[in-house]
Amino acid sequence: MPLTSEFTPLDDDGAADGPSSILIVDDMPEKLLVFETVLGELGQQLVFARSGAEALREILKQEFAVILLDVNMPDIDGFETAEMIRKYKRSAHTPIIFITSYADEIQMARGYALGAVDYMLSPVMPEMLRSKVQVFVQLHDMQRRMARRAVERIALAAAEAARHAAEENTRRSNYLLQASRVLSGSLDTGVGMGNLLRLVVPELSDAATLVLLEESSGGPERVMACTAGAPDEAPLIAERRLEQLGPEDRLGLLRALESRARVALAPAPGQPEGTRAGTVVPLVIGERCLGALLVRADDAGKDWSTLDELAGRAAIAFENARLYRSLETEIEERRRAEARLQDSNRRKDEFLAMLSHELRNPLAPIRSAVEVIRRVAPPHPKLAWATDVTDRQVSHLIRLVEELLDVARISQGKIVLKLEPMDLMEAIAHSVETVQPYFEARSQVFTQSLPDGPVWLRGDSARLSQVLANLLNNAAKYTQHGGTIHLSVNTDDPRHAVISIRDNGMGIDAELLPNVFELFEQGKRSLDRAQGGLGVGLTVVQRLVQLHQGRVEVVSAGPGLGAEFRVVLPVDRREAPPARPEAPAVGEGAGVAVPCRVLVVDDNRDAAETTALFLELAGHEVQVAEDGVQALDGAAAFAPDVVVLDIGLPRMDGYEVARRLRTRPETRHALLIALTGYGQQSDRMLAKEAGFDKHLVKPIDPTELSRLIGEWKRVPPGEALPSPWEGVRA
Repeated sequence: MPLTSEFTPLDDDGAADGPSSILIVDDMPEKLLVFETVLGELGQQLVFARSGAEALREILKQEFAVILLDVNMPDIDGFETAEMIRKYKRSAHTPIIFITSYADEIQMARGYALGAVDYMLSPVMPEMLRSKVQVFVQLHDMQRRMARRAVERIALAAAEAARHAAEENTRRSNYLLQASRVLSGSLDTGVGMGNLLRLVVPELSDAATLVLLEESSGGPERVMACTAGAPDEAPLIAERRLEQLGPEDRLGLLRALESRARVALAPAPGQPEGTRAGTVVPLVIGERCLGALLVRADDAGKDWSTLDELAGRAAIAFENARLYRSLETEIEERRRAEARLQDSNRRKDEFLAMLSHELRNPLAPIRSAVEVIRRVAPPHPKLAWATDVTDRQVSHLIRLVEELLDVARISQGKIVLKLEPMDLMEAIAHSVETVQPYFEARSQVFTQSLPDGPVWLRGDSARLSQVLANLLNNAAKYTQHGGTIHLSVNTDDPRHAVISIRDNGMGIDAELLPNVFELFEQGKRSLDRAQGGLGVGLTVVQRLVQLHQGRVEVVSAGPGLGAEFRVVLPVDRREAPPARPEAPAVGEGAGVAVPCRVLVVDDNRDAAETTALFLELAGHEVQVAEDGVQALDGAAAFAPDVVVLDIGLPRMDGYEVARRLRTRPETRHALLIALTGYGQQSDRMLAKEAGFDKHLVKPIDPTELSRLIGEWKRVPPGEALPSPWEGVRA
């Protein structure tokens, strides 16, 4: 920013303009200080610039009496700066004095060619510099005074000539300004009509009539007349009918309404002496005529321009009132529609969440029953085939339920990511392992192109594995038997990793492509619905990727030409996090039954009995309770080592049962496992506060339950299970 010195106003007649400005351009601060010391006595405004570019910016802001310009500067030298200064109209003739440490004839010739008035060698002689600058300052002051006096003479003559018109315009402007405020002060039509008539009478006329038309039929809606009252009294305003007006007034109003142009009124032939002349001004807005204003005045030669302007502003005010009423109605209708839509969306989200939760209850006993059949059924190929089919279909149902629940969670903003440094390659390996059996079942060829080393980013490993598994499953679903699917990772961009999943399957229609990530959106299907699915998987993918600050894209050349999904994620090039210590080995007995007493509490009889049967087959002693009260009574006599406790119980919920079990000596140190259809972070926190050790989401994997009990049995008394609040599902 340029420096400006302090200055003292002049005492002569140029003081009204203030001191002159002197621009000093030099890249050396010590030289600028010298100039300030030498020229400060002149009492002018000193503006300092340290480069040619800075000097040009100052010239654009103000006019200078003289410019002191250093020849040698780092960015733009003095000659180039002077050449550009001369291109501006304001500084085309401003005196320039070049300052340099050395000079030759060529330099001086170039300087004078650029309009320099002098050429001084540095270090400068203070008295010489001060006297030369003072000459140009005085010349500049004289020019300013002469220009100011010329402008003053012209302005005085123009002001005198226009004084009368200005006064009239001021009065007219004030009147119209007041009229605008009054007319816009109310959106009620009746109030607006009265306000308009009070503005006309008695300021413009001693009598006036206003007619407004109906919006629908165009017929007269309201007629309001106004006449001047006695001195110091308000004008008299009254509602009238159009038929009550005189024939001349009525005819003039109708002609103005029809033609949408001003109609002059003259005294009708045969009328008594003193009949007043007047005019009718239509209230027009765009192509619509809202009404007309009739005024009577004794002065037939009156200037009606003010009345025309007033009629235009009144038309705008009445139209605004009409639009406001329409807008109010429209806003109210939209508000009701939005409320209905929000209520519909809320009920839809609640339905999806409840549907997903309720579907988990029957899936839990089915999965447990399948595991029981595997353990107790005699070996038979067909029985093994039937068990595997049931297990696969149950897993498919569980995946569909999880997708529905994820959509409901995302819609309600309840998805919370567990962000931490992670290797993208591990998530890819996990997702490929999940979908690999599907590839093999459809004889599809799956290939990969992956980086040699890890790709570190900050994310939720479980959720990113879910994203990639969904996309791989989608590719397999829409690719024919024997087709090819290729996964690649590109890390050329140091800020992003691009994961591409490409197939040669049925492709995507151009009409569907822009909406492929919309909820419940699917392509055309045959009646056999061979591809299956609910149309929510890609929606979940998009929302989860967005929560990771990434994006997902899809391209397809058309039906039958395959498709490619690309997931773009921000990467973290920092060093890998320190390796976590390996968990101690559980030993050969991992997952093997360790006999203990288990209390299973669930109001769903099938779920309770299948879970109990599986645990009995694993070697445990099991007792079943159907509600919270039975659980507390049974625990007192049974003294269980482990309690598998459903949260949603009749008579007393699982949280209260857990709190009471923790207060009893026989169950104070028992392993409490929460079993519920809700798996959000808030649900886990409630379970932890109630005293649960583990939180499992239905339908549970019976082998996982058996593993947890086995691990707990091996933990020394007084120690907690490792990572007690890392549930089976996110």
